[in-house]
Amino acid sequence: MRDLFYFIRKMHRDSGFRLYLNMFTTFVISCLDGIGIYLIVPMLSIIGVFQMNMDEVPLVSTLFEIVDSWSIELTLPLVLAIYVLIVGGQALLQRSQMVLGSRILQSYVRSLRSETYRGLLLAKWEFFLRKRKSDFHHVMVNELGRVSYGSSLFLQMVTGIIFTVIQIGLAFWLSPLLTAVVIASGGMLALFARKFVKKAGHIGDKTSELSQSYFAGINDHFNGIKDIKSNRLERSHIHWFGGMSKQLESNVVQLVRVNSLSQFIYRIFSITLIAGFVYLALEVFHTPAEQLILVVLIFSRLWPRFIGIQSNFEQLATNLPAFKAMRKLHQEYEQEQELTLSDSPDGGKPFQLQDGIECRQVHYRYDPKEPAFALRDINVFIPANRMTAIVGSSGAGKSTLIDMLMGLIGPERGQVLIDGVTLREEKQLLALRGSIGYVAQDPFLFNASIRDNLKLVDPHAEDAELWNALKFSASDEFVRMLPQGLDTVIGDRGIRLSGGERQRIVLARAILKRPSILVLDEATSALDSENERRIQEALDRLKGSMTIIVIAHRLSTIRNADQVIVIEQGEVIQQGGYKQLSQEAKGKFKQLLSYQTGMNG
Repeated sequence: MRDLFYFIRKMHRDSGFRLYLNMFTTFVISCLDGIGIYLIVPMLSIIGVFQMNMDEVPLVSTLFEIVDSWSIELTLPLVLAIYVLIVGGQALLQRSQMVLGSRILQSYVRSLRSETYRGLLLAKWEFFLRKRKSDFHHVMVNELGRVSYGSSLFLQMVTGIIFTVIQIGLAFWLSPLLTAVVIASGGMLALFARKFVKKAGHIGDKTSELSQSYFAGINDHFNGIKDIKSNRLERSHIHWFGGMSKQLESNVVQLVRVNSLSQFIYRIFSITLIAGFVYLALEVFHTPAEQLILVVLIFSRLWPRFIGIQSNFEQLATNLPAFKAMRKLHQEYEQEQELTLSDSPDGGKPFQLQDGIECRQVHYRYDPKEPAFALRDINVFIPANRMTAIVGSSGAGKSTLIDMLMGLIGPERGQVLIDGVTLREEKQLLALRGSIGYVAQDPFLFNASIRDNLKLVDPHAEDAELWNALKFSASDEFVRMLPQGLDTVIGDRGIRLSGGERQRIVLARAILKRPSILVLDEATSALDSENERRIQEALDRLKGSMTIIVIAHRLSTIRNADQVIVIEQGEVIQQGGYKQLSQEAKGKFKQLLSYQTGMNG
């Protein structure tokens, strides 16, 4: 319940006065509902259904005295008019309350959705390395929906409780003994219902677990759909999906069974209670007919609301795990927050690298609990406006070093310096990233047009600038041949383009940013020899105007590099020029070069 109240406090901060207005409106509606019930007595008396002594009915007797003092004849049309006015006013207020409640809830959900999304985007890169993407999808879509529904249930419960308290107050005014009997019975039922709430909570835990597995599986399957189709793995995945669907079905049916059983018991109990209530009223307490009718009317409306509160509480219990999951995610990303642009002293303004980037005795582990280091005692200097290549076998630590140089991860020991100043989140982190153009080995594009994908880095770029960037990346020719040119939609992750075309579009986007530092992570691996030559020529033209850092598997790409850094098992084992390292007979670089030369031969 602590997690629930944590989010209810957020709702209170978001809604403020509107939430109090909603509660006050609920109070007024409940009062009008009670008055409407009271007016049934004079109506029945006036039309002669019953001969009733109004002095036996609190409030009604007072109203009659007021009417008599005004010399107003209480006729049936007048009573009916008052009744319609009160009930109609209640209905109008109820509509306004529903609209206000909806606005409060939707504003709160929008705020929570935005807060969660913003918090995730501002979390450190290391936070994402420890999580599955599907977990974020699960929380943002499924768990957020359950939190929204649970919050709505909570508001309904509060509304129901307000209504119940007022109706109980009226019933106590009419007949304290009978009301006490009913309240005691309701209390016993509430204690009995605790086991249903507990079962509902366990089912809610299972719901979150199954939902998370479902999202993870679906995400993995559609990310790997090409492998599934190519290797004819459809049968095994369909089998998994069928099993998961059965578990989800069983979970929902189990919840319905618990709810339906509790509702059945409540109804049987209510029938028994009504029978006992009438017997006690007539045979034991000898309650006057006027009071009995009103008490029966009140409890006939009150008991379904009480049962509704119990049902809402059970359903709320099934959604409590969603509140817990959402709060846990909030706590995790709050601990991993990076500085935002608005908090940065210089606004995160990009800069021009003057001297270079240096790593001094840098050590790094992805998990501090594990003994193995991804980087060990790294001492390198990346000179400004020069081309530096980083090479090594797969898993050597090349990408980890790139992440360190870009400020995505921080050293466990040692220092990273930018132009001689230690890189700290408080001062340089955002400015560094704002100065970097990054091209990943697995290029990512959005399901939008080429124009939209390019303008992500510069929304105000003119077409001429877009074409210059495309020409640099050897993309302009194939883009001109597309049906809609720059406005061609390229599909999910750019699936309508070849791998080489996707990489060249991403390279064009990086160049359009006009970075001070250009980082290419295997960016030419999917290019043919002709386009690789074009990229090499373009990089040569850029030398001297920006700092270029290249991770290269194909060593032919880096022949003109000013510096080559060779990494093996997280350590720098060689540094120097391309020709120098290629002539060191026992060096790792010479070994890598001979492998590729042999393969090419």
